[in-house]
Amino acid sequence: MTTATPDLSPVRVRFAPSPTGLLHVGGARTALFNWLLAHGETRRHGGEGAFILRIEDTDRNRYVEGAEEGILDILRWFGLEWDEGPDVGGPVGPYRQSERTDLYRQHADALLESGHAYRCFCTPERLQRVREEQQARKEAPGYDRQCRDLTPEQLAANLEAGRPFSIRFRMPLDGETHVVDLLRGEIAFQNANLEDLILLKSDGYPTYHLANVVDDHLMRISHILRGEEWIPTAPIHVRLYDAFGWEPPAFAHMPLILAPGGGKLSKRHGSTAMEEFRAQGYLPEALMNYLALLGWSFDGTTEMFARDDLLEKFTLGRVNPSPGTFDYAKLRWFNQQYINHVLTVDDVTLRVMPFLAEAGLIGPGPFDRQHPDFARVQPVAALLKDRLETLTEAPDLMDYFLRPDLAPYDPALLIPKKMTRGETLTALEVVASMLPRVDLEAEEATEARFRALADELGLKAGSLFMPVRVAVTGRTQSPGLFETLRAIGAERVRQRIDEAIVLLRDWTPEDELATAAQAGD
Repeated sequence: MTTATPDLSPVRVRFAPSPTGLLHVGGARTALFNWLLAHGETRRHGGEGAFILRIEDTDRNRYVEGAEEGILDILRWFGLEWDEGPDVGGPVGPYRQSERTDLYRQHADALLESGHAYRCFCTPERLQRVREEQQARKEAPGYDRQCRDLTPEQLAANLEAGRPFSIRFRMPLDGETHVVDLLRGEIAFQNANLEDLILLKSDGYPTYHLANVVDDHLMRISHILRGEEWIPTAPIHVRLYDAFGWEPPAFAHMPLILAPGGGKLSKRHGSTAMEEFRAQGYLPEALMNYLALLGWSFDGTTEMFARDDLLEKFTLGRVNPSPGTFDYAKLRWFNQQYINHVLTVDDVTLRVMPFLAEAGLIGPGPFDRQHPDFARVQPVAALLKDRLETLTEAPDLMDYFLRPDLAPYDPALLIPKKMTRGETLTALEVVASMLPRVDLEAEEATEARFRALADELGLKAGSLFMPVRVAVTGRTQSPGLFETLRAIGAERVRQRIDEAIVLLRDWTPEDELATAAQAGD
């Protein structure tokens, strides 16, 4: 691993997403590392750091209405804040590239005048034909520089005819371009293998290459932390800086995030967007912790890092350029650890309430401690928080605690093995008669009463507990029975026991015979 020590003069980093859809976990990891460099490592060593959010919305064909708002919302949910951006402003705005197009045209014109760029009049049809011919010859696809050396007469004729053109960068045809990567060291590229990329499209909008170089310079970006997929075009960016006469920023290309088994992480492997993980009940704290460890480690053994821990311990020098594999099971483990061991009961209560409301178990938000259902959910959350892996599991686990009535269940579930309907019915009737004299809030005393009752009836404790459990939950599994009885409440427990007695009384002998036959099988 290459040790990277950032210059502690003002460090300005940026995260520049495109509003073309949902935010990918790889983008969120890049945003996190930028934010940690600016707000953690740099300031920790006495430097000044700024994290800038810039929206790259010049690709109008892929622009998605509402995507920008979604990106800002999910980044805030993730726990990041920015010092400058489209919603908070700043000294070097505007922070949407669609509002900076005049700047890009001016800089493209400057490159034309200096001879570092040229007009390309090739039509999309011709470019497609060139690609097909290259593929037929098994050559690497790329622009054939048809317009690179047009004569002044040819150029004038094309302009006079009003033919649309793009502006391409004039890459050197020989020699090498060197890119210094803070994680990998110096990388050499043969110029002959690099393409004359388009800087300004025929519709007047810039490509990524021009807009980012111009913006990063004008916004005084000192460090560019971006995905490894941008390494192949990094030498063109370095050449662009040189063509403008600007000093390039420091580059650090973040390691790839691979799918389980290798290859690009895609939806066929599972969720890939931050919004999807939020909807599935993952905590932002768990996602931040997990994504930080996809490429960075503190000591090779410590796994749990709260947000403040990451700000205190993150260093760019401990980012490993080797790819990391996205492990869904490991992320789920992190989520469970945070729910079970980090969040307070009140935190878990507030986090599950939106999911409970969506399932119709409680009323709508806003969700805070003044919500009319908070006091009802809180003891259930205390009982079940150690069973939750994701927040979306809460409606199913909490259903029978929060609904006034149970969903229909099979009366056969009430009858333990080696017991008959009549024996089970008698046991439940005795329980029903005892309940008015039992304080369910006193769990230990309640358990003692039930165990004593089992002895009186000549039953094993489990043979009494099972029909009671099914009667009050509709299920054969739940948290501890007496915790469950307390959380459900005395009135509903008595009501449900009475309903279970009615169910068994209405059960026909044929039903009982069928159940006995199945048990025998």
